[in-house]
Amino acid sequence: MARSELEPLSDFGDFTRGKELTEILKLTCNLSNVRLSPDGRHIHVILRKPKVGLVTFDKYERLQLAQNQKKLDLRSTRTVPIVDVVYLDYNKISSSSRETATVAVIYEDGKAEFWRFQECKAGWHLLQTSDLCNSPRARVVSVCACPNLIIWCEERPPSESSPALSSTRNKLRYCVCRRDFEVEEAGAVSLGGVKIALHNNPKFSVVSSGDCVHLLPDLKVKPLLSISKFFLSWSPRHDSFTVSATCQNTPLKKLSAKESDFKRLVPDYLGYLSTLDPPEIFDFSPTGCGGLLLLLSTGWVCFLQKDGVLRQVFKLEDNCLVKFGTHTSLCMYQDTLALLIGQNLRLIDVNCGRELDKLTLKREGILFVNRAEKWSPHLLTETGLFMLLNKETDSNKVKPCGFSTTESIDPGALLVESVFEEACKYYQQRSLSSTQLTVDKLKKGGRFQAPISLASILRSYLLRQKGAELKCLVTLEEVKGSLVRGSAKEVEAVCETLVEKEVARLLSSSELEQEALLYLNSIFSTFPSQAWRAAQAALQLHYNGECSLSSRASADVWKTVLTKPTSSTPLANLPVFELLCHSVFHFQPSWLPTFLELAQQQQGSTGLGLSLASSSWGFSSARGGEGGENNVPLYKRALCVLSSLSIERAQQQDLEVELLLVSGRPNAILQALRILMATQQWEKVTQVAQKFCKQSPLLNKEIFTTLLCEVAHHRDLDPYLDLLWVLCPEDLTVTTILNLVLKNLPSPNINHRAAETSAEKSPSEGDQAEPALRRHPPVAVVPPRPHLPATLGLCSLFFMTF
Repeated sequence: MARSELEPLSDFGDFTRGKELTEILKLTCNLSNVRLSPDGRHIHVILRKPKVGLVTFDKYERLQLAQNQKKLDLRSTRTVPIVDVVYLDYNKISSSSRETATVAVIYEDGKAEFWRFQECKAGWHLLQTSDLCNSPRARVVSVCACPNLIIWCEERPPSESSPALSSTRNKLRYCVCRRDFEVEEAGAVSLGGVKIALHNNPKFSVVSSGDCVHLLPDLKVKPLLSISKFFLSWSPRHDSFTVSATCQNTPLKKLSAKESDFKRLVPDYLGYLSTLDPPEIFDFSPTGCGGLLLLLSTGWVCFLQKDGVLRQVFKLEDNCLVKFGTHTSLCMYQDTLALLIGQNLRLIDVNCGRELDKLTLKREGILFVNRAEKWSPHLLTETGLFMLLNKETDSNKVKPCGFSTTESIDPGALLVESVFEEACKYYQQRSLSSTQLTVDKLKKGGRFQAPISLASILRSYLLRQKGAELKCLVTLEEVKGSLVRGSAKEVEAVCETLVEKEVARLLSSSELEQEALLYLNSIFSTFPSQAWRAAQAALQLHYNGECSLSSRASADVWKTVLTKPTSSTPLANLPVFELLCHSVFHFQPSWLPTFLELAQQQQGSTGLGLSLASSSWGFSSARGGEGGENNVPLYKRALCVLSSLSIERAQQQDLEVELLLVSGRPNAILQALRILMATQQWEKVTQVAQKFCKQSPLLNKEIFTTLLCEVAHHRDLDPYLDLLWVLCPEDLTVTTILNLVLKNLPSPNINHRAAETSAEKSPSEGDQAEPALRRHPPVAVVPPRPHLPATLGLCSLFFMTF
């Protein structure tokens, strides 16, 4: 570990009335009521008991001014309790602004005093007093400032007609307000109007960090149990809220700040939160960059990042857990976390959670950041100001603790040491022996192989050998970084690569679980064009320009594509085949029939067919039965996708016909034939009849019978009678033909086209009529064939035919 020690900076002798400050800190003051300026030159002590007030102690840069007995102090004489002292120009640290500072003293009754410190004018000057709140009855409970904004939480007193104070309504009687401000060169403070950011909320502590404001449950008085289980982060710049909980490492929800009613903002999560038991927040500290440090009741120190991700940093031992009433303080210095519990000070590397150093102080104190030396921990105790320094063992030079300390540590040694230290804690907690386990014992004993194996992986990766899993994780982090830092074109290229890898990985899975399928759906929904190109690459699709597709993907990939989940899936969560059909139609609609044809080929291919027969895969062969929910033929699945799309009727009918014909199933072919006849596409009807009558004698008979019945209805097929008799099956007798014709001769008073739809016979294969056919409306009525005497008509037809 590093060797650190406290370097005294001041014993308060260089501050105005230094002895008085020491006495106040020793006798009457709680350290939580002490505020320090960002440059460490001003100390404000908020007095609460036995009397309320404010006392300020200053350090002058110029000795002659420090000796001037006519200095002006910032000392409150009002009897109203002070909520907080807030610096309004804390981000100005230039040399010209070191001699000036502007603060706002906020009182519970909503009054705000604005003071400016000017060394050249010997102290503090009251600029103005303003009413911060609109209502004179409002009571401010917490306040903070971020760039050009003052934010506070105020209590709205209940009306006389409201229910009792213990009711839920009166526990939600607070609101979060904001006002723009500007410190003018002349010294005045210009305030904007009051705007309500959130109302009907519980009591919140407002904490600013960078351009974010965190709304934390009150640490002293718990509100409703369900309300205390989460907290909010508000971004005034982006006008949005993030709902988070201390037991979740990712945000529960991100919402627009346009909905400013707390009772409407969070009710969806109360039921879910009632099932959770998140740890309490014991202490917190803003990091200044939008993040927030949280000390939890479980002993974990967590870092809430600006993006809402809650990352665990360090875990205290069980015997060091924070108890109620224990003094705590924590602060971030670049990549180093300083944690003070009672009189024990720890330094922790935020990146890996390794404890860098541990010190025992003589007194309790509070940690703060000095803007001029932000990389080094600073501490205030009742005896003075201190800075933590690291004594280097190989030289007499002293350097500040913090970011530069971790830079001098070998990354490999740091990671390996962290693995063994964490393993020691893990095994010690679970050990039945009272013997203390050390890192050296763990390394030499050889009893616990897990830390040794992990350390070996880390060492191998750092030596630029094969890094396996760790290398993949590092690559993923690099991708995340490039997404954040890259330009629009670079981000698009990274998304393309990432989507391609993810789609290929998911389609290569031996079995796609429900969560993975949902993830795949979200990829296709979020990145439709990238996902379509990724699917083409994963399936190795090639279009040969002759209305056919080929694929060189493995049988396992096609198995993942064609498998229909056995468990029920949400409506928005499509199986892979349906998902691909959607994508094909969106980007290449003419490919949909050829894609179905390719999928059927892969389903019935020799290698894949064997694997299907020996597994629980729910598909039959291309000509098998169709029973069971999981045995739905591919063409029916494609038709369901087509029926869910919002497209023109003509295009939908054309694609339906193509899908039915590509299926090769007798029932589907007959259905396609009926659709074509209903839309009077006679040329297409004859082409389909010629092509598929050769498929089987049974289908030939069905097609001929269908066309013969259609001939009896009207004269539109007269030009194709020669072709019709060519298609006549050899085993069909003249008597059978005449009986069919007589049976189907139309009555002059009957719309036969409407009647024939309801009178269709089931095909010999036993399938039910397709829903797509029932959707077709009857076409315009065609005048029936002119009525002839039965004998004359039959004779004419007979001689015409034979």
